[in-house]
Amino acid sequence: MFKRKNDRKNSELRDISLTRNISPYAEGSCLVKFGKTHVICTASIDEKVPFWMRGSGKGWITAEYGMLPRSTHKRMDREISKGKVSGRTQEIQRLIGRSLRAAVNLDTLGELQIKIDCDVIQADGGTRTASITGSWIALYDAIKFLISKGKLTSNPIINQVAAISCGIVDGEVLLDLDYEEDSNAEVDANFVLSEDNGIIEIQTTSEKNPINIVQFNQIFELVLKQIKHLFEIQSNVLMINENNQK
Repeated sequence: MFKRKNDRKNSELRDISLTRNISPYAEGSCLVKFGKTHVICTASIDEKVPFWMRGSGKGWITAEYGMLPRSTHKRMDREISKGKVSGRTQEIQRLIGRSLRAAVNLDTLGELQIKIDCDVIQADGGTRTASITGSWIALYDAIKFLISKGKLTSNPIINQVAAISCGIVDGEVLLDLDYEEDSNAEVDANFVLSEDNGIIEIQTTSEKNPINIVQFNQIFELVLKQIKHLFEIQSNVLMINENNQK
């Protein structure tokens, strides 16, 4: 039987924390921690939408993602020094963007663009799920900023969004994998859901044998049961900050 660090149960999340307003300059920001994975998420307002959207009356949300050189055990070169963004980075950026666009009614955002930046300062697995969960907080505050400045008359956010990983290691279904677990997983899955359990995206990969529907349902049921804690953490952080400002 696989034994997790710190006697964490198979169905147990790592310690999760969300800290708002971590950046004094960004319109929205959040430091998200999933155990030893730490990501700074910022949301910046751009008055211009991509050229192919101009005149549409719709807004846009896009994302960039990167890992600092010493976010891992050994120093990694910045991708800019290599002259191109890796396929992994592109895939994660697009995932974050898609996930957050599902949170907002772009028709009511107006011709504004919100750019999300996710900078991994310490990585121990689950950087994409942490980025999505923290970025939703940054997005929320950027929207709040727009409303406070009279740029928006109503809130275009339609969904609360969070993400969580789950996988199979040595035959055991584990929630919220750290790096060691993820690197040894036979199955690795990432789930992006809305607060009403709407499916935004599921990424599931088998490293060895294909999984069957029974195994997948076992994974999915565990995710549905535990991701509610992420939504609660998000809501509590927003509620605490709002109360402190009254």
